[in-house]
Amino acid sequence: MNVYSKYHTESGVALITVMLIVALATITAVAMTTRQQIDIYRTANLINGEQAYLYALGGESWIKRILLRDDKKIDSLQDVWATSIPALPIPGGYVTGQITDLQGKFNLNNLLQDDGQISLKDITVLERLLNILELPISLVEIIIDWIDTNEEQLVNGAEDNVYLMKNPAYRTANRLLIDPSEIRLLIGIEEYYKLLPYISTLPTRTSININTASDKILMALVEGLTESNVAILLAEREQEPFSKLQSFTAHDILAGLKFHDENLSIISSYFLFTSEVKIDRGRRKLNSVLYRTNNEIKVIMRSN
Repeated sequence: MNVYSKYHTESGVALITVMLIVALATITAVAMTTRQQIDIYRTANLINGEQAYLYALGGESWIKRILLRDDKKIDSLQDVWATSIPALPIPGGYVTGQITDLQGKFNLNNLLQDDGQISLKDITVLERLLNILELPISLVEIIIDWIDTNEEQLVNGAEDNVYLMKNPAYRTANRLLIDPSEIRLLIGIEEYYKLLPYISTLPTRTSININTASDKILMALVEGLTESNVAILLAEREQEPFSKLQSFTAHDILAGLKFHDENLSIISSYFLFTSEVKIDRGRRKLNSVLYRTNNEIKVIMRSN
């Protein structure tokens, strides 16, 4: 090999080496820049998410003050608290929310009395609700077996022996329901979403507020109440909420129909505040279960 060829070969190798080094350096720089940008975005999202959560807590505090100022002699859909919060602008986004009367729904934990015995009158109400929703009434016994403390399986129920056969396996709770989402362990997803708007899982036995209950809940409470008659009741309620329980129970439409007075009320203690906050790319949702006494509002549960 002559000197010129040797020099040419070495120059080519050197050039390739330099190009390789430059390429690797470029790739490394791009990777570092990309990683840095991702870290910046991630940090920004975390900060925005935390700010959004603080705004949601602020909305919760505001709602608590509204509930305290509310006339506690009667709760209805005409009250200030029942008005949804529109999308209010905040720096970089918005905040919105609404409050729902949880005592306008059927409390699944009412299926058991305080002594742990089955509540037959509440079973009847839930069975009627399930019939109205075209859901199997066997769900009643499935729910009872889930929350009672024994392992005695009801005819249409299910205890540990059923759930341990699933994959993954699990056991019955043997306690009151804490959140309606627990029902997803017991029934199909379509059945769950069909039932969800009409149920609650409150820590104490509760009555149903006739001023906030839906048409289907009222029909479940009153045996024989028709769709046309419940529509009349709702129209009258919209004009003027029932200020006394007797105004409802003595209504001409309910004459001769069967219901339990102790299942009914015109006031509520449990509410659900649902808020959503968006700041830039950060978004937070907050569900707060509130319990109102005469002089304070307690947050008994928060979830995202």
